[in-house]
Amino acid sequence: MGVVEDMGDALARDVIAAMEELDDHRLPDKVSKVLLDASPTMQEAFLTAYRVRVAEMRGRKFLDALLKAKREGTAPPPGPNMQSSGH
Repeated sequence: MGVVEDMGDALARDVIAAMEELDDHRLPDKVSKVLLDASPTMQEAFLTAYRVRVAEMRGRKFLDALLKAKREGTAPPPGPNMQSSGH
């Protein structure tokens, strides 16, 4: 990654951790607005890193729940609606 992407990713990690500590789910939006005023390039790097990290966490949580259900013989969690074409 380049320096901007590295910085955006580091900030995204810190914001995700701070969201939990502050119990503020709007924190990424607030940080994004601050960044936009200073550097749209940095804002884009932050938002991309944030979205990718949140998506990975959601995917991992779903996978963990599927594996746990299989191992315990319980019903799996509801999966995504596979009817839509997505991206």
